[in-house]
Amino acid sequence: MIARIWHGETTSVKADAYMEEYFLQTGLADYQATEGNLGVIILRKDEEGLADFLMLTLWESEDAIRKFTGDDINIARYYPDDKEYFSELEPNVAHYDVLINLMNTGTK
Repeated sequence: MIARIWHGETTSVKADAYMEEYFLQTGLADYQATEGNLGVIILRKDEEGLADFLMLTLWESEDAIRKFTGDDINIARYYPDDKEYFSELEPNVAHYDVLINLMNTGTK
C-alpha cells in the first residue's frame, strides 16, 4: 500500500467553503471513483485565521495512482477552481510505503 500526501494552506473561511462546497464534488468524488484507491484521510489545523491541510490518500500501487494522476505520480493534481481557495498550489506530493495499517473503519 502507498500513501500519497498533499499539503495546502488557505484561510479558515475559505477552508470551510472548500470542504463543504467544492472538494466533495471534485477531488473526493474522483478519489472514490478511481480503481485502486483504498481511502482518503483529510487533516486540518487552524491557527490565527489560517487552515493547514494534509491530505493522505491510500493506494494499492503506483499503477493505481497513475489512474488518478497520469504518468507523473509526483505532480499534484489540481482542479480549475483550486486557485480560488489556495494562494499557493504546491507542485508536488510525497509518497510513502505503508508499513503498518491498524486503522479501524468508520469516521471520527
